[in-house]
Order: sequence, then structure tokens, then C-alpha cells
Amino acid sequence: MTKTIVVLGGAYAGVGVAHRLLKYTKPQVKDLKVILVSKNSHFFWNLASVRAIVPGVLSEEQYSQPIEKGFAKYPADSFEFIVGSAEDVDVTAKTVKISTTNDGGERVLSYDHLVLATGTRAVDNSVPWKSNGTYEEVSAVIANIQDKVKTAKHIVIAGAGATGVEAAAELAFEYGKQKEVVLLSGSAELLDGDSLSSNVAGELKKLGVQVQKSARVESTHELPDGKTEVVLKSGDKIVTDLYLPTMGMAPNTEYLPANLLTDRKFVDVDEFYAVKNATDVWAAGDVVWKPRGSFVVSDKQAAGIAKNIDLVLKGKAPTVVKTLPMDVLMVATGRSRGVGRMGPVKVFSLMVYLIKGKTLGVQSLPGYVDGSAF
Repeated sequence: MTKTIVVLGGAYAGVGVAHRLLKYTKPQVKDLKVILVSKNSHFFWNLASVRAIVPGVLSEEQYSQPIEKGFAKYPADSFEFIVGSAEDVDVTAKTVKISTTNDGGERVLSYDHLVLATGTRAVDNSVPWKSNGTYEEVSAVIANIQDKVKTAKHIVIAGAGATGVEAAAELAFEYGKQKEVVLLSGSAELLDGDSLSSNVAGELKKLGVQVQKSARVESTHELPDGKTEVVLKSGDKIVTDLYLPTMGMAPNTEYLPANLLTDRKFVDVDEFYAVKNATDVWAAGDVVWKPRGSFVVSDKQAAGIAKNIDLVLKGKAPTVVKTLPMDVLMVATGRSRGVGRMGPVKVFSLMVYLIKGKTLGVQSLPGYVDGSAF
């Protein structure tokens, strides 16, 4: 009897689980079938989104590639790719209702094991920090921002977390004094007061980024001339050619029963990354936010889940999923420098540049798509 694994989400965690199961479990579990469901037909390397908005720096192929072709090497009866989104999960009946994108239809999938890897989304659909929609929608958002960047003389980036800092640094690195780049921090310090805050502030100053702290955005209004008026909680107003919000991420969990979620609407998992209050359901990546969203953590979670599904299919007990022994944070500040830490120990700028800032990892995209990275 076929053992069907349904994986929801076509990004780092979902694609990682699917490839690992097909590469390492399928040869031993002959009747295994993996069904991967993704709203985006392409794997979007969102780590590079902050650089993708800068015209002429990256080609689309460097940060976005078709998912399905990467699975073509597996037997046809062992893999199915569905472009669509989950609408409902019944953990008792072990079924998932899918809304398919290409034909606007609906399918109900039965599973033996279900993997939740639907990640998070940007609350504002006008920015590409996450894959908020289909391939066509994400491509259109990036193209629109690139067009606006070309003509903008003044750019405001709201939110001074890692994404906001990196976006501001990329723009300032590319344009220098040609464009005025303003970074608004809702908190009194950058990175919400992380120990790297002062280091980041120093790097941004070198690039000419104007940083405003304790500058929380109250509202924004598009003006008749196409500019945007940004109203701060202090009452101050800023008129800008281009407004890019980086704050506001929400988990993609609306399709799930409430008893599977934490009070913050992320998926609640145990130490095996099995979903609590469900049987044969697993979750990884930003959708669990444990300990927080991270590319490296997501990959380790995906590896752990694939291993545990493999064990359970073979009648063995799952093992505890281990991620990182310490909290790691690396922030690129343009295309030549960066700041970072491993736990409390700060990392040299050159190391951050070599590990992250030089390419933002785009060289790894082909390996994720075709499975050779795993």
C-alpha cells in the first residue's frame, strides 16, 4: 500500500523535506509517494530579496527557479507537484483540501504523514521579503519596486530588523549620495536592541543611510503626485518617493485548526517537531518560529523531520531534532561588509561578507531546487 507524504510549502523547509524523503527514504520504502504543494511554482530565494529590488544587480534566475523540474529525476509515480494552496486540514480524517492555482479547482488529498512548511508572509503585499503569492505576483512586485527605485531620489524603509537594515544598506551601497535613504526604527535601537545594534549603526553611517530611532510608523498615504506621506506616531511626517515597509510578518496558518497553534498563531510542535494535538503531522521552518525564523534553522528542522518520518515509516521511534547550539545572527550591510555574532561572540565583518553578504546565498539555489544540496 502506498505511503503518501503531503508537504505543504515550496520554500526552504518544504522542498528540503521532499527531496530528502525521495533521495534517502524512497529507495528503502518502495511504495512511498511525496506530494509537494506550493502557491509559488518557483523556489523564491527570499534571502536575496533585499538585493533583488536594486535594478541590474541580480538576474531573476539567480533568485527564482522552477520547482518541478528539480524533481524530474525521481520516478514519476513517486512525486507530484501541485501549484496551489491549502484551504483546510482535517487531522482526524487525515485529509487536506487544496485550492489549485492553474485551473481554479479544488482537490482533497489523503495523507499518511503531513508536513507543514507554509512559512510566514509580509503583511504588506507590496514588498517581496517573503513569497506572498504566485510566481507571477512576486515577479510583478519586484519589477514594480525596481522601476520605482530607478527614479526615486528619496527612499524610506520602515522597520530596522535584519531585513530593513539589509535593504537600506543595499540601496545605499548601490547609489551612495545619488539617493537619500532613510531607515526608520520603531525601537530606540536598531535590531530591537540586539548586541549588534551599535555595529550596524556604524556600518549604515558609513554608507550614508539616515537612521531615525524611536520613529514608529502610524500610517501612510499615497499623494496625488505618486509620492507617499509617512506619518509617525510622534506626529512628524515624511514625504518620500518610495516607501518600503519591512515590519509585519504573519504565519501562514489560517487553514489549520486552532488547537494546533500557539497563542501567536504559529504551529505548536514538540521536541521531535511533531505537531501537538495531531497524529503523523510535522512542521518546520518559519511556520513554527522556533526558536525564531532562520534559514539555517529551517534547514536543520527539515532534515530532522525527514529523518523522523523515515524512522516512523520503518517502525522506529523518532529522535529529538537538534538545530543550533547557540543563537546566530548575521546581517549584510551592502556588498562588501556585514555584522554578525555567534551567540554572544561577535564575528569579523569580512567573515559575514564571505558567509552571507557577498552573494546572499544565491549560489545555493540550484542545489535546493534539484536536491543536490541535501
